[in-house]
Amino acid sequence: MNLRNFLTEKKTLILSKWFNLILDTYPPETAKFFRNQDDPFRNPVGSTIFVGIEKIFDEIIKEKTDVAKLSIFLEEIIKIRAVQDFSASQAIAFIFSFKDILKDEINQADLLQKPATKEFLMDLHDFQSKIDLAALISFDIYMKCREKLYELKANEAKKMTYRLLQQAKLIVESPERDIN
Repeated sequence: MNLRNFLTEKKTLILSKWFNLILDTYPPETAKFFRNQDDPFRNPVGSTIFVGIEKIFDEIIKEKTDVAKLSIFLEEIIKIRAVQDFSASQAIAFIFSFKDILKDEINQADLLQKPATKEFLMDLHDFQSKIDLAALISFDIYMKCREKLYELKANEAKKMTYRLLQQAKLIVESPERDIN
């Protein structure tokens, strides 16, 4: 059996399992809310995660994965996880859970118990390599997001300090001259 066809047939089940594994990384009450609230306006995080993993799934199973598109889809999820209380490894671990789901589905279907074709094994290796690539891309995205957050925090601290010094009259501003 062709791995892409197998994954396409199992897409709904795989996405459901993957979504639930991601939600399990959140506190129980938060996860419950994300699972039970289907309205994307009331639950933008849960909606973004589900739509994002569906796009990631579709891109990874393509024969030729578009890395630029994959990066955009990953960024949608990683931006959320970067501002939450996740370490880098926790933020991108959801990518590797995709491999676990794949392994479980292949084992349940006994696809490797039968003599696996060379094509199937090559597809499996290719698919796992794409997941690894997605994890590396996710790490880069996470680091850029965190750098931006730290930059914003540093700039805000500078502005606040400047305003405090102004209020304490420790900074004297020179009047601007009209050059005209």
